[in-house]
Amino acid sequence: MRLAGKIALVTGAGQGIGRAIAEAFAAEGASVVVSDLSPAGVEEALASLAGSERCSAYDCDVADSGAVEKLFAFIEERYGRLDILVNNAGIGQAPGDGFDKYQARLAERMAQIERGEQPTVHGDQVVDMTDSGFDKVLAVNLGGAFHCSRAAVKLMIKAGVEGSIVNISSTSAFSGEGGLHYCAAKAGILGLTRGLAADLGSRKIRVNAICPGPTLTPALMSISEEWRQSMANNVPLGRLAEPKEVANTALFLASDDASFVTGHTLMANGGTYMA
Repeated sequence: MRLAGKIALVTGAGQGIGRAIAEAFAAEGASVVVSDLSPAGVEEALASLAGSERCSAYDCDVADSGAVEKLFAFIEERYGRLDILVNNAGIGQAPGDGFDKYQARLAERMAQIERGEQPTVHGDQVVDMTDSGFDKVLAVNLGGAFHCSRAAVKLMIKAGVEGSIVNISSTSAFSGEGGLHYCAAKAGILGLTRGLAADLGSRKIRVNAICPGPTLTPALMSISEEWRQSMANNVPLGRLAEPKEVANTALFLASDDASFVTGHTLMANGGTYMA
């Protein structure tokens, strides 16, 4: 029970990696607040937790700083403090990002290569990406992590907690594979992690990041089968990750097992990227 008595918030916990993290934390004794944009998603996640009676569900759009402040007011009222924050909420696509056209062109390019032809089709993702499509993904993935970190630190300071923040980034931050906006946001999370770690070290608040490789989540299932298979083929361990494997990594960073680890980026990617 490595997290017995701890209060944890996991954003984007309605499905995928976020739900797996919430389940792992609850199984280790934490009282977990599961947050997601979907009310139905957080209620389903809450029902899946061990000791769900000590846990809570709260739907919140982390891109909205006002909504985040209300979420943390709820946490303070019910629990009085926060020990662990996992910034997992994120999206890979948004209206106006031209991602459907990009995928179609990549599929056509791959087909040309497989036929032994010199490819004449290019991805050209940036050509069709609008300001709104780019901004939305950054607002959720990077802005949301900032909003929640700021609110969490305020509460940790108020309650005198030497807490832990775990940010979920991606190997896309290094490889550039994926949506242009997604890669930019996930790279920004790594900078945010290091900046927060340096800033908060004197308060004994640890801040670390995880870079999962391709993981079997609903978000990954939204891309083409060809692209998913291409990702799996490039993983040295020969497969995509299970959400539980990323959750175990988060459990380590959140617990006292990582008591002298801060500002670190931990690669849970099957060897896809080796730092």
